Amino acid sequence: MNRKKISKKNGFSKIISGIVIIAFILFMVLYNLPKTPKSGNNSVKKSSIKFQKDGELTFQSADEKYISMIDIEIADDDNKRTTGLMDRLSMEEKQGMLFVFPHESFQSFWMKNTVISLDIIFVDRNNEIVTIHKNTVPFDTSQYQSTKPASQVVEVIAGYTDLYNINIGDKIVWRRN
Repeated sequence: MNRKKISKKNGFSKIISGIVIIAFILFMVLYNLPKTPKSGNNSVKKSSIKFQKDGELTFQSADEKYISMIDIEIADDDNKRTTGLMDRLSMEEKQGMLFVFPHESFQSFWMKNTVISLDIIFVDRNNEIVTIHKNTVPFDTSQYQSTKPASQVVEVIAGYTDLYNINIGDKIVWRRN
């Protein structure tokens, strides 16, 4: 009779061990699956919006010496300005977005639904850079504001203004394709 009890205990132990091993394997598989963003403020569309070149923009020093040039998408209507670079998964170093406003005024941007960190450059009607916000935080709903009225805003990848030594007082010149 002792052998039957031992045999039942061994069988029961094997079943419990098997269940634990299967549960562990399932946990590891599910835990290591790619994470999909939850809906809400941090949602990202599955397919990234592709860059569309609308023109070129040149950064110049205050004394009009060439600094660098980027290809730009131009956001010149309410829909494009509202959407901006939201839901973009990446952007090349020599690409950016130029926001053109109908009137010069204090401008304010945020990073809601913006996946990549940016440098945000505010430019007045004389094409002079008046404010730079460097290395903005993705998905941040804080306001990045101009310190002076601006009629244009340029967004480039974070670190661009440091890499090319672009400063307040420098200028932009741009053309549409």
